[in-house]
Formats: sequence, C-alpha cells, structure tokens
Amino acid sequence: MNVAPTPQVPNYGSVLQGRTALVTGAASGIGEAIAAHLRSAGARVALADRSPRVVAVSESLNRTIGPDSVPVVFDAASEDSVIAGVDEAITVLGRIDILVTSHGILTESPVEQMSLATWEETLSVDLTSVFLLNRAVLKGMLARGDGRIINVASQLGQKGGSGMAHYAAAKAGVIAMTKSLAMEVSAQGVLVNAIAPGPIETPMVAGISEEWKAEKRAELPLGRFGTVDEVAPTAVMLASSPGGNIYVGQTLGPNSGDVML
Repeated sequence: MNVAPTPQVPNYGSVLQGRTALVTGAASGIGEAIAAHLRSAGARVALADRSPRVVAVSESLNRTIGPDSVPVVFDAASEDSVIAGVDEAITVLGRIDILVTSHGILTESPVEQMSLATWEETLSVDLTSVFLLNRAVLKGMLARGDGRIINVASQLGQKGGSGMAHYAAAKAGVIAMTKSLAMEVSAQGVLVNAIAPGPIETPMVAGISEEWKAEKRAELPLGRFGTVDEVAPTAVMLASSPGGNIYVGQTLGPNSGDVML
C-alpha cells in the first residue's frame, strides 16, 4: 500500500499567532497535514473527524509542536452532529477564525453501474457536509467581521474523471458553492476560497485501483502525485494576513499540472 508518510512540518514562525482553526478530516491525509501546518504557524487548532484516530493525531501534535491542539469527534454528514461539533470547538477555542473542510470519501464506479445509494452517499459526505460546516461557522465570523473559510475540493471537480462522476460532481459543487458564498460574505470580512488538489499520496487515494493511479501519473506533466506537505502550505497562505487578504472565491490548484488555468 502506497500511503503518505507522517507530515513534515516547516517552521512558519508566528504568522497565525492568536488565530483559531477548525480542520475537518484531520485524522489522516491532507486534513492531518493542514492541521499540523496551521499549528506550526501559531494557530490553536481543533482537529475534527468522525474517526477516533483524531485523538491520537491531536496528542501527537501537542507533543511535537506544542500544546493547543484539541480533538473533536463528529460526523460532518449529519446536521445535528456538525452543530454539536462546531459548538464544542467554539467552547474549547473561544471562537473559530479559520475553517478548513478537508474530509471526504472517494470511490470508483461507472455511471451505468452506480447505485443511487453510492451517488447520494458521496454527495452527502463530499458536498452537503461542506455546506453544513460553512453555515455553522458563519454566524460568529460575520458577527466579528472576520474569518477565513477554506474548502478542499479536487481537480476532478474542474475536469471530471472516468469512474468518478459522483465524486467530481460533489467537488464541482464545492467549488461553485465557494464562489457563491464568497460573493455573499467577502464585503463583511469573511474570505472564502477553495483548494483543488490533484492526486495526492494519501490513505484515501491508496484505496483506488493501481491501474487508475498508473494511468493518472502518466497524464501529469510533473509525472508524479503530490504529497500532503505540498498541499498544506496553500492553506496556511490563504489563512494568513497579508498572504491571503485579497483571495476571494478563488480555487488554487496544487495538482502536478493536471489542470492549468
């Protein structure tokens, strides 16, 4: 199994000192790396996931980077669970300045053979949950006139993918929702952007067929998949000031050249 190594986190100094962040999907992969990088940049971070492994990840960050990482276990596809999880994070952190939605599922199925249950599960976990989380943090951000929302989409939401229509549709929805929400709230101090990674060496991608991965590598101008530590700095930049101050409704693409805009 080709699984990404433990995140290797650079020292960002104190660019996010005094800021708080909630990162979903933080038990592994891109979410785990983003949480570690935000913490390294000085933010206090709530690591969220439906997997209890997030507790061990948070404890590891507290040992290696320093305290101020806390775990929050909830299901992002459940409205009640999202509300309770965000409330718990706010209770611990005091507020949420930065939201990163980095959770998701990925399966393969041609449309002809795809069940409605597979379609609906992917849309629920990969799109509706992002809406629920964005909505849950907005009240506090708008009241303060300050906040950063970073939704992790995918380059497949920009170009599509054979056997991935359900996943691509969900991620295209994340991109469109990000743009629309940015139009609604940017003038009130809340900046909303997306990151659309290409294929990244993560446990989620490890579950995809070797045939698909070999074909995908051959398509990439860079000739290889990215790593989680090559994606996470984009989130730090979007969350920081002045680095992210004029990014509004953008979709940034650490994607090995798979999509060029």
